[in-house]
Amino acid sequence: MPETRSGTSEATGGGLQHPHSVHPGRESIDDGVRVLKDGESFAVFDRHGDAIPGRSSHGVYADGTRHLSMLILSIGGCRPLLLKSTIHPDNILLAIDLTNPDCPGLDIEADTVHVFRSKVLREGTLHERLRLTNHGLVPVRFPLTYRFAADFVDLFEVRGSQRTQRGRHLEPKLGDTTLRFGYVGLDDVVRLTEIACCPRPTRLSAGAIELDVELEAKASMSIELAIACASTPSGIVVPEERRWFDEAYPDRKHRRAARRARCPRIRSSSLSFDRWIDRSVGDVYMMISDTANGPYPYAGVPWYSTVFGRDGILTALSMLWVDPGIARGVLDVLAATQAFERDDVRDAQPGKIVHELRTGEMAELGEIPFGRYYGTVDATPLFVVLAGAYLERTGDLATVRRLWTHLEQALAWIDANASSSPTGFVSYAATNASGLVQQGWKDSTTSVFDHDGRLVEPPIALCEVQGYVFAARRAATVIAHQLGDEARARALEDAAEGLRARFEQAFWLPELGTYALALAGDGLPCRVWTSNAGHCLWSGIPSPDHAAQVGAMLLDPRMFSGWGVRTLATHEVRYNPMSYHNGSVWPHDTALCAAGLARYGMTEGALALLTGLHDASSYMDLHRMPELLCGFARKDGQGPTMYPVACSPQAWAAASPMLLLATCLGLSIDGARRAVRLVEPSLPNWVDWLAIEGIVVGDAVLDLRFTRDEGAVAVDPVVHTGHATVEVVRSAVRR
Repeated sequence: MPETRSGTSEATGGGLQHPHSVHPGRESIDDGVRVLKDGESFAVFDRHGDAIPGRSSHGVYADGTRHLSMLILSIGGCRPLLLKSTIHPDNILLAIDLTNPDCPGLDIEADTVHVFRSKVLREGTLHERLRLTNHGLVPVRFPLTYRFAADFVDLFEVRGSQRTQRGRHLEPKLGDTTLRFGYVGLDDVVRLTEIACCPRPTRLSAGAIELDVELEAKASMSIELAIACASTPSGIVVPEERRWFDEAYPDRKHRRAARRARCPRIRSSSLSFDRWIDRSVGDVYMMISDTANGPYPYAGVPWYSTVFGRDGILTALSMLWVDPGIARGVLDVLAATQAFERDDVRDAQPGKIVHELRTGEMAELGEIPFGRYYGTVDATPLFVVLAGAYLERTGDLATVRRLWTHLEQALAWIDANASSSPTGFVSYAATNASGLVQQGWKDSTTSVFDHDGRLVEPPIALCEVQGYVFAARRAATVIAHQLGDEARARALEDAAEGLRARFEQAFWLPELGTYALALAGDGLPCRVWTSNAGHCLWSGIPSPDHAAQVGAMLLDPRMFSGWGVRTLATHEVRYNPMSYHNGSVWPHDTALCAAGLARYGMTEGALALLTGLHDASSYMDLHRMPELLCGFARKDGQGPTMYPVACSPQAWAAASPMLLLATCLGLSIDGARRAVRLVEPSLPNWVDWLAIEGIVVGDAVLDLRFTRDEGAVAVDPVVHTGHATVEVVRSAVRR
């Protein structure tokens, strides 16, 4: 996971803290923050639509900097009362209903004025519209005030990093209808925030816009703000024709609809399941940004709204069956940012896939190592896995042929890494003291340890990484075959099978019935029950006998909380249900475990995990699945316990339902053959029917309808255009 997650759980769970860790602020996920995102900008508000100083993440951000740190609306000096607050399912519009309170000095009866507050974020500009309606029988007059502040702090400062020096703030600039804040960074970039108001304010100061509102009985009026974020090395901003809400909102809807149209529509007999799917799909598309090298699903808001290699790959893999265009964008972006030389400051080696990309003042100045940082051991094999899966899904050999040099460089890094490791397995050891200590997906500093809780020394070879390497070599074998390089294909296949044999011998722990979490630098195994072994199932590296034992471990109550698979079993010495990686539940982790179970024929277990996450989503605000949950056991009549500073939305958590659904349906798509395959399709017992409308397979568009029929699931395919086949396989293991 992204870099500063390394300290978050440990701040809660009593372990070590990374120097760039997230410092939990006053708000938590239960405070119901409201998030908007478009491209390189995002905004975080409370339920009222305000950005409150002192709340760690509130504000409007662009290009790694908080451009607006306070936005507070008041009527007669009092905060309006909240009636309702929601993000529309398309994640474009934040809609809030407010009303006036009993306010001292204001001669208006409470609940007389309806305040409808709506917000849209478009290309670095936040558009806000207030619709004020007097529902009383007499005219009303009151002052309406917006208060503002712009601290221009780097995102890493918001998260808790301390700086000894900062740039200088410019004097606020007042116009007739505008207020401009500015900041000159130590990187010589001028960052500006301009607030425009319509109609013309009654009073305008360096920190507030005030309007004297007069409303006749039953009358309405509108007030609009446009809050634009900009940055330039010169400090000169070319004036643009200002756009207002009526232009911004339709434009965003049109762009989102065009992107969302690539995804099939999913409906079922379960309204709660449909809402979970709709919100999840909407979240994935909200997180996609158009980069210079193609579209990419950013990892999460607020802390990880940027390119992360591992996160983007696993999001693309989860969404592959519905929208392979996401995978193509991820492959192109990661190929363009692949390391080509050794740089120990950035943990870079030739062929390695990037962990994260950052913009902002601190990244530009090198105050953090994450401008372009490569401290991840698993993104590189997963990059090859994604390329193979994309080729299978689409048959797009031209794209994969174009990427083949990058894939070979990634495979060369894998081979070089394993050859230099004392264990002979792909492993990691940080080369930069400011970088990540742990470089797997569980990247908190205390996430890799032995049964007695002792942290182990690098280089560390994680079990799931060996599975990813196995899957990468298998995927590259198929690609090499299709490119006509049979000698390379044979070499890759031999390397994969050789790894499988060595992995079973080195990692299997018969007394625990699972694979070791990792091998330490001294070659000794970490003897603990963790979810990492579930990823091994997903990769296909285990033998069937060992896979069955791992499956039983994952479904044991010590691992399965009832909501999802815990990262660490309850009997282990470092178990803490409130820790980031040592006992929590991650939706993407649970989904990969479910896919691994189904791969080895344990579909009932996969259905149980799907049900657990679905039930958890029904307790979530907006049905939005967060980055992670606490690992407390499920109790009747109670919802899951939220993790206080989890990202929400978060890309791979949002994509997880799509992986779970394909897993339980046994669904795979062969793009070259225009074939859809369904192996032992299953539905949870709370879904009677499910329809998937508009699956694109080559030139064909088809629908699939699944219906429970006397214990089995019947499949009714309908091909609307083009040619495609649908094959239903019964009594088979998905190997």
